[in-house]
Amino acid sequence: MKACATTAANQAGAAFDSIAEQYDELFTRSLIGRAQRGVVWDALRQTFHCGDRLLELNCGTGEDALFLARMGVSVVACDASESMIAVATRRMAREVPAAQIRFKVHATEDIAEMKGAGIFDGVLSNFSGLNCVRDLGDVARQLGTFVRPGGQMLLCLSTRICLWETLWYLAHAEPKRAFRRWKGYSVAGLGNSSFRVQYPTMREIGRVFCPFFQLRFCRGIGVTAPPSYVEHVVRRHATLLRRLQAIDRVISTWPICREIGDHMLLALERTNES
Repeated sequence: MKACATTAANQAGAAFDSIAEQYDELFTRSLIGRAQRGVVWDALRQTFHCGDRLLELNCGTGEDALFLARMGVSVVACDASESMIAVATRRMAREVPAAQIRFKVHATEDIAEMKGAGIFDGVLSNFSGLNCVRDLGDVARQLGTFVRPGGQMLLCLSTRICLWETLWYLAHAEPKRAFRRWKGYSVAGLGNSSFRVQYPTMREIGRVFCPFFQLRFCRGIGVTAPPSYVEHVVRRHATLLRRLQAIDRVISTWPICREIGDHMLLALERTNES
């Protein structure tokens, strides 16, 4: 099982290597990317504070790590993609050279091998990195050794049912893409690489991370606001996006709505279980 997990991590890392140089332009700086990330940043402001020490998984090009560093948070930021880490390192040198960030090429599945990393006040995993992990239960056990009791964890994952995606692709007569998440997994491709993506539900995540972490909160991201592949439409209707964001702020924590957006943001707390 460990060999399979390592192979999957290598496949995902290689896939994201191929888009690392274009990732910020494609998503980070897009209108929809900024809108979705803004929801996560609001939660980060409420959860973590100056002086905290955070472990970030699948950090990508470092956008969230740089944001946290500006808050005075110390970050160890990991990603399986060497190219993503290279971009993140360059960004830190250019944008926040005094940031307390250590970027490391490290797959989430192998987090237990981070010798001497110490204890963290919390964990962040943003935008679907954990959807690429084969065994979330193993990751939960590993993280339990790194986070102090009472420490907070914010996880942003792709949902199993994205209403926008289903309706969008049905309207374009692409039923296979419309329902690609519904069975709980799919195969994604980037460049010449492909990798398996899993779509656990909120309840499944709560069960998998128990007893080390307890689920405290969940909200939807992109419930009425569209996913990133609708960017070309949104750019012509930016006012509409702002209105949809306002609706999301009202309904995103409702029981059904929190699991039918493009992503869901879960807050978990480290228990006293050893």
